[in-house]
Amino acid sequence: MSDSAGDIVGIASRKAATAALKAHVAVIKGTPMRKAISEALAEGGNLGGKERRFIAFATRELSRHIRRLNLSATTRGHPMSKLHLPEDQAIFRYALWRKEICRAEAHKIMTEIQLPGPIRPRGIPDQLIRAEVERTVELDFGKTPLERAMNVHSFPTWLAEAINDAAPDGELDAILEALNREPTLTLRVRPVGSRDALVAELLAQKYPVEACAEVADALRITDGSRAIFESRWMKEGRLQVMDLGSQLLAQFCEAKPGQTVVDYCAGAGGKTLVLADAVGPTGKVFAWDLSEKRLKEARSRVGELKIRHVSFPSPPRIDLADLVLVDAPCSGTGTLGREPDQKWKLSAKQIDELAATQLGILKDVARRLKPGATIIYGTCSVLRQENEDVVRKFLESHPGFTERGMLRVWPHRLEGGGFFGARLTRA
Repeated sequence: MSDSAGDIVGIASRKAATAALKAHVAVIKGTPMRKAISEALAEGGNLGGKERRFIAFATRELSRHIRRLNLSATTRGHPMSKLHLPEDQAIFRYALWRKEICRAEAHKIMTEIQLPGPIRPRGIPDQLIRAEVERTVELDFGKTPLERAMNVHSFPTWLAEAINDAAPDGELDAILEALNREPTLTLRVRPVGSRDALVAELLAQKYPVEACAEVADALRITDGSRAIFESRWMKEGRLQVMDLGSQLLAQFCEAKPGQTVVDYCAGAGGKTLVLADAVGPTGKVFAWDLSEKRLKEARSRVGELKIRHVSFPSPPRIDLADLVLVDAPCSGTGTLGREPDQKWKLSAKQIDELAATQLGILKDVARRLKPGATIIYGTCSVLRQENEDVVRKFLESHPGFTERGMLRVWPHRLEGGGFFGARLTRA
């Protein structure tokens, strides 16, 4: 990533660097990344759009590459364990990130961070930072492919091992690299089949978009702008923000016109809208989620779009369903590009707990499912423990169900993260 990619990453002004550093300090102290970015943007004063883009990008990057940056600091003789102030840790990481990942020139880095400012308290002097960004060191990333991958791409050892266990042979490095990419904004076009005409309209109005070859109704924003959110097409409900992997999982459901579908674990309703479009006004969609807060957002979206054949009964009418989508709560390891701080918060124990929850949800849905109906089990995880292993355990305890196909979306093969799906049909 270089400074020449300004349309994507924004502008690294001194104000933007200051806000990004404050956000990273907050993350170090335990603030969730999204909240830290939101607060930094709110407190940043009069910021331009590209400066705001850089703040969000830089904050994600500092967590995204933390293991590699810490290795660089240690190799240089300044391990993070000796930098007791979180502000010093943040500013040294930032300087190393700008040098080693962004390939920024030393004078540019110092313009962004040298005293006076940008954060206080601070014990690390300008002279030390300047000396380190002016010299190059060779990092020892390890001897084995696994060691090198986890150090180059900054993943906890246990997580890199778990991903390696599920990954196709020889593809771990590419998978971890892809999970570190800054996510592209992708959208789904409504109604179904109208994408090409809408892309032509958007291009005529100078919106930077292109059709996604991988998914029929998807398009991507080709630079980092967010102007599309103010467009009439977004306000009219013609466009829906949705990762390509999520769109493929919804497509994998193969919902048909006139069917009755349950969106179990519906969340904010993204896939609810896809299912509603698929079954059409002659069908029905029942949406449900354990989180009433998230379901409130789904209700609002459905209401704004005036979709009459979606309802929110509690409990959902699984007994009436031809198809139940279980988009299960999971680790989110397939979407770490959006929330890279999560890889440092997760643990192997949490994965075991999530797998037990996922299996429990499948069993609960299966108990109420009518003969001939289908469960689509999905996650945004790349871990075998949450995917194939959960399906295997379910089938072992439910001989009346048959697996009718699986979906594996790997982030290095399809832009937009890693996803899993399995079709489970009751005899």
